[in-house]
Amino acid sequence: MSTSEGYNVSLLTYRAAVSLVTEIINYDDQNFYVTPHHNITVIELQTHAMNVLHQRGLPAQTALPTLTGKLMSLKEFDCGFDLQKYLVRLLTYLPGTTVAKITCSPQILYDVGKMAATLDTMEHPNISYQIQVVPKLPLFRKCINHGDFNDHNLLVNPDGPTKYKISGILDFGDMSCGYFIFELAITIMYMMIENPNPVDVGGPVVAGWESVFPLNEAERDLLYLLVLCRFCQSLVLARHAVIQQPEDEDYLMITARTGVRHLCRLWELGKEEVERIWFQSAAQFGQP
Repeated sequence: MSTSEGYNVSLLTYRAAVSLVTEIINYDDQNFYVTPHHNITVIELQTHAMNVLHQRGLPAQTALPTLTGKLMSLKEFDCGFDLQKYLVRLLTYLPGTTVAKITCSPQILYDVGKMAATLDTMEHPNISYQIQVVPKLPLFRKCINHGDFNDHNLLVNPDGPTKYKISGILDFGDMSCGYFIFELAITIMYMMIENPNPVDVGGPVVAGWESVFPLNEAERDLLYLLVLCRFCQSLVLARHAVIQQPEDEDYLMITARTGVRHLCRLWELGKEEVERIWFQSAAQFGQP
């Protein structure tokens, strides 16, 4: 869909007075930034999740209703070779700065862990069968994962002269039915990317997470390995994306610039030492 078609959607579907529509670079979604003057079930789940989280007081975007009262609209566009159908929705704008642009204090890392765990407590009818009927893995507990809880998808606002508080959660495009421990591993991995002391990140994040959802023994035992796995997954997918979209290399390789170094460092320290750092720090977090 072109920017001009995005303009028409904004005008015709939402009667929005639009002065500028620009496309935002992303991995696999097509996003537009509208300046004022995908599988339907999956998109419905994403939209539902954002609205439910907002209703519960979490700083999530919400979908604005169309003129007919729906949260999404199915539109056909000529893409130059054939008519294609697109699900269209208009999301509220969340002000703030991404976590990637600040120096993360232990308190912010704690808040990130807590927010990630709170996020995964949501429910939706479309995944209830998989959670309640499909046999669960004996060691991990199932949930809905945000799937991309990274420092570019979290907004913060100032909270005093030297502190920040989380003010927004972005990008629900990678949601899936998964496991609580997967979300924690993803969160730790991404919080390490820009942190000057990356190995120390895990402690406050785990502390924040366990303030909402304590880990069981099996989850604690495999957390280190799962963080390594997420690093590998992210690095491989980034390289693949660059092959497909070489013009977007600067954006697509954000994680890879430091990711390889962090992955190697975790591997060199080993499971026992990394777990000692993380879990001792988590146990001591907030103590006088």
